[in-house]
Amino acid sequence: MTLSQTRTTIPEEARNEGVLAVVIGRAVRGAAAAGAFVARAARAVQGVVTPLGWCVLAAGAIAFTTGYAFGLFEVILLGWAFLILIAAAAFWLVGRGAGQVRLVLPTPRVVVGEHAEARLVAVNPGRRRFGGVQLELPVGSAVVERVLPGLPRGGEYEVQFRIPTDHRGIVPIGPARTVRADPIGLMRREIVWSETAELKVHPRTVPIAALSSGFIRDLEGSPTRDLTTSDIAFHALREYVPGDDRRFIHWKSSAKTGTFMVRQFEESRRSRLMVVLDLDAGAYADDAEFELAVSAAASVGSRAIRDARSVSFVISGRQSGRTGAMRELPTVSRDRLVDALCVVERDEHVVPLADVARSAAESLHGLSLAVLVTGTARGIAPLRSAASRVPPGVDVVAVQCAPEGEPTARTVAGLTVFGIGYLEDLRAMLARSASVA
Repeated sequence: MTLSQTRTTIPEEARNEGVLAVVIGRAVRGAAAAGAFVARAARAVQGVVTPLGWCVLAAGAIAFTTGYAFGLFEVILLGWAFLILIAAAAFWLVGRGAGQVRLVLPTPRVVVGEHAEARLVAVNPGRRRFGGVQLELPVGSAVVERVLPGLPRGGEYEVQFRIPTDHRGIVPIGPARTVRADPIGLMRREIVWSETAELKVHPRTVPIAALSSGFIRDLEGSPTRDLTTSDIAFHALREYVPGDDRRFIHWKSSAKTGTFMVRQFEESRRSRLMVVLDLDAGAYADDAEFELAVSAAASVGSRAIRDARSVSFVISGRQSGRTGAMRELPTVSRDRLVDALCVVERDEHVVPLADVARSAAESLHGLSLAVLVTGTARGIAPLRSAASRVPPGVDVVAVQCAPEGEPTARTVAGLTVFGIGYLEDLRAMLARSASVA
């Protein structure tokens, strides 16, 4: 073989191998695409055929196998009957319709017990008649059903659904779907028309008096009636006494009176509030106590946010959780806070209240008032232990919730403990405390 023949043969073999590789690659991709199509078709069929339909299919397959194997004409006819039933059920589901179904949620947030509703609006912009199917709307764990009447071109149908708001939480609504099924129940086809909406059911809150206890001196705060010799809010002049700062002597008034006069100021104070909601299941006698505690804590936090004060809302962390001994809920707005409180629940595996208070006090600086909200099963000793973990100089108020109980107020070793049976009791006690302060 000459050199020129070798040069000619090698490229031809390479070209043949390249063509073979391309053919194999296309075959593999085609097989993968066919497999994906078959898998999608199988999932679609599995979602349409009901258990009764699968039984009919299996019976038809058994009838055909047995009839043709043993020459039983009657069994073969039975198999064809089953096949005709399946074909008729599949033909019944043909067509999507030219209509549209919208889910409308007028109010995404409500308070426990308030009226809430969702609306389904079906319209038919097409030429063909749309309707005659069943409308289904999942609301929480239930499914509300209505029959959609046949709509002519340009027709519209609206139906309202009441949403239960008896319990605090987040209620998933939807997706809205139409269901078409054959009369026998062999096949069922669902068409989804909307996304899932969420209705946030907030805990009940009451407007309470401004939180005037637990103030600390702060040059950025508001003037109070307490007088001091050093601040920025001028109040009056008084005679000099030994020990006063000479920098605050008012020389013009001193020259007129012949006596040294010094400036007197009003203290500027600002409240830095921490609300701690106890999530320990053992702290509450029942669910009603816990719901009252959530409402009480939400009322205090909402008032602090409304007053534009610095507030931290703390809840118990899980013992094995990554969030540590405590978790902070968002307080950038009242809606964000009560939204987060919709999903707060009791837990048997949370960190003890004393550890929560200590972790919060170490993480949050500049506190002046701490409000601990818990149930009647939490004794005074654990409350005092939690209060002792708060830095000195910080006022601590504990609120124990006992639904329909008598309101009480007591002070134990410097710890103020309020017992409330209704949210209105909390408002009255805080108002009384503010007037005394």
